[in-house]
Amino acid sequence: MSGRYVVDLREVDETQVAVVGGKGAHLGGLSRVEGVHVPGGVCVTTDAFRRVMAQAPALDGRLDELARVDPDDREAIRTLSARIRRTIEEIAVPDDIAAEITGALAGLDGVAGPGGLAGPGEEAAYAVRSSATAEDSPTASFAGQQDTYLNVVGPSEVLRRISHCWASLFTERAVVYRQRNGIDHRAVHMAVVVQRMVFPRASGVLFTADPVSGNRKAATVEAGFGLGEALVSGLVNPDVLTVRNGEVVARAIAAKRRAVRPVPGGGTREVAVDAGERERPALTDERAVELVRLGRRIEAHFGSPQDIEWCLVEDGFRIVQSRPITTLFPVPESGDEENHVYVSVGHGQMMTDPMRPLGYSMWQLTALVPMLEAGGRLFVDVTERLASPATRDGLLDAMGKGDPLIRDALETVVDRGDFVPSLPDAAPGGPPSAGAPPAPIATDPAVVTGLIERSRASVEALERDIRTKSGPALFAFLLEAFEEHKRVLSDPLSMRVIMAGMEATWWLNDKLGEWLGEKNAADTLTLSAPDNITSEMGLDLLDVADVIRPWPEVVAFLRDAVEAAGTGDTDDAGDAGNGDFLDELERLPGGAESREAIVGYLDRYGMRCVGEIDITRPRWSERPVTLVPVILDHARNFEAGAAGRRFQEGREKARRKEHEVLSRLRALPGGEGKVEETQRMIDRVRTFIGYREYPKYGIVCRYFVYKRALLAEAERLVRAGVLREAEDAFHLTFQKLHDAVRTNRVDAGLVAQRREAFRSYHALTPPRVLTSEGEVFTGVYRRDDVPAGALTGLAVSAGTVEGRARVVLDMARADLEAGDILVTAFTDPSWSPLFVGIAGLVTEVGGLMTHGAVIAREYGLPAVVGVERATGLIRDGQRIRVHGREGYVEILP
Repeated sequence: MSGRYVVDLREVDETQVAVVGGKGAHLGGLSRVEGVHVPGGVCVTTDAFRRVMAQAPALDGRLDELARVDPDDREAIRTLSARIRRTIEEIAVPDDIAAEITGALAGLDGVAGPGGLAGPGEEAAYAVRSSATAEDSPTASFAGQQDTYLNVVGPSEVLRRISHCWASLFTERAVVYRQRNGIDHRAVHMAVVVQRMVFPRASGVLFTADPVSGNRKAATVEAGFGLGEALVSGLVNPDVLTVRNGEVVARAIAAKRRAVRPVPGGGTREVAVDAGERERPALTDERAVELVRLGRRIEAHFGSPQDIEWCLVEDGFRIVQSRPITTLFPVPESGDEENHVYVSVGHGQMMTDPMRPLGYSMWQLTALVPMLEAGGRLFVDVTERLASPATRDGLLDAMGKGDPLIRDALETVVDRGDFVPSLPDAAPGGPPSAGAPPAPIATDPAVVTGLIERSRASVEALERDIRTKSGPALFAFLLEAFEEHKRVLSDPLSMRVIMAGMEATWWLNDKLGEWLGEKNAADTLTLSAPDNITSEMGLDLLDVADVIRPWPEVVAFLRDAVEAAGTGDTDDAGDAGNGDFLDELERLPGGAESREAIVGYLDRYGMRCVGEIDITRPRWSERPVTLVPVILDHARNFEAGAAGRRFQEGREKARRKEHEVLSRLRALPGGEGKVEETQRMIDRVRTFIGYREYPKYGIVCRYFVYKRALLAEAERLVRAGVLREAEDAFHLTFQKLHDAVRTNRVDAGLVAQRREAFRSYHALTPPRVLTSEGEVFTGVYRRDDVPAGALTGLAVSAGTVEGRARVVLDMARADLEAGDILVTAFTDPSWSPLFVGIAGLVTEVGGLMTHGAVIAREYGLPAVVGVERATGLIRDGQRIRVHGREGYVEILP
């Protein structure tokens, strides 16, 4: 087919996107599906487009200029793209291509009349549709980005519209879409589909999955009179019918006052619909069910939910387009047809970004519970625990403490009553005994010290033993190491210490609220608790800033290093961000001391990074320049000795609060008993709550050891010519990488496919709760104590603060001043160095005991988490007021 300028749609299929574009490939594939009727047509191939583009050498320079324009500079894009379009439209279609097109049109079969097709001959009518090579893909639909022309009459007009379709590759909206999705303008080419025009009684769009809820079993039909252009352009409100299990379960019939009809001689126009017809359904229920059955056949052919444009003529439906619905979040594969309810792991781990295959497969192999992947995120199946009355309340309670929105979402699923099967209650007598409850833990700091030492020893043994392992033997060793990983993570004593600290926190908040009217009293009582590795990490970076602050040349050098590396948090550690710049510090006054301080910090914390549960993310040791902006902010915003002062101030504040609370309790009836119980809980929370952060630190330490060993194997594969670059290994699961090392072979197509999928997953918003039908449940806060206009969230750290909002999505771009309030999507432990320099915290994700909340309390920062769409609703630089005790955020005038 290479070198041909025109091909019949019946000759092509989905494998030929590069030749006929996404739309042409899909229509060609559809024309082969039994029972699906596609109007006859031809496709002008991308070879014709490339030949036309080659006739205007000036376009090269303009494309270079366009690539350099910021996607937000709409005026520059508008001007440049208009010039490019004019240039293309002014190029005459070469005579041989024009002859091939007109010859193909003359050969199209079609008969006027009942089928709704325009008649053959010189004045036959056609639909001329753009078909770009990047559109209608599983990861990017490009819907509405290029042009379509209906009722185009005669070959000369078809040729003119083909030129317009070529030029529409550079409409302003298409250019912005590509730039925002990281797609090279030169990498996309344009084919054009020319089909016999269909003149329908009714037309519209079928979504084979509900585009709002995501439910894969509920199809949505939108229908109107005449041509579908009226619906697509928003000219009319369509009839909307929901079809499920072969019947219409909901319908909304609109008053359709306008329709788009063809004009004799070519083109279309708006016409008024007769008053008596306006509220008549455009489709009967029977026709809607028939259409959905057809849609299910198309969906099965393409293997994913589809957005289908259809026309109804006298003898049935004609399909004029089908594209994937790219906005739906994928559904985890359960392997059966039963109903399942999945809860997001990322919302609990404070990392809702997508993970690469090596990242999520490693987390699956080292997690204590089975996890399923979808959209680059991990989920836990909670169906059985949700279905059983014996375990449901415990699950909901645990989820509610972690994230109230997850609890509300799960309750919504249960309350529907038709999705989660309700298992029978346990037999009289209750479940079998699990033995005596564990003995209480003595409130002894030595317990925590012992656990930390055991974890350190386990990591040291891993580092020692892995040094001698390579090739397939490494993977066998790692599988054993993962079992040790899980053993350390599930250590019963460790679990009891964590729960003791958390339960003491909840007890203090509940009882002091009941007895004294104190709200979230534990927020103050836990300030500067000992043994908190994450809060120590933030304070230790203040000490690093103390070392560099007196040396202006070092400060200037580090600022230049940040600019040289770029401020973006790249996924792969680049040369500009690696540790080479640290060696150059040695030649500066104060450089040796500064380098020693930074390297010492990296020795203890260099295995951390943003999104650290994903092993493929660059660690601080691999890209230390990530930390430099924070060090520079600390050097500018703080005075020497700030770390020690802050810790001491927090401890004194906690002691004063303890004294105040106990004094007030003594004055109550039964006060001495209340004092004794409260004192025990305060001692317990201060002894144990800091350890809550250590197991995660231990996991990340082990992950860095695993990563270095696996990267060494990837480098060997690069040297052997098996991988193009070491980071390609990140797009393989652990098992696939093992296979590659064992066989010295890798499917390059799989790596490319996974890389593209990972890129596309960034555009998807992961749901807190998802069902096996694809339905998304987000949960809501059911509160009436929040002022109108305020943003509701979860109160996790008491206090009220007003200041400038800094919306930060990339830690390396954080430019913070004292008194700023950090607003971000999520904060895992790696964000704690920023916490020492801010006045408050707002996040979109989080719960009472997630890392951001724990550290906010440690530092005494007012914090509200779980604020839906906070980074979109709050603008960078706005003044806001954070109510950390009540759980809401006000946007101030």
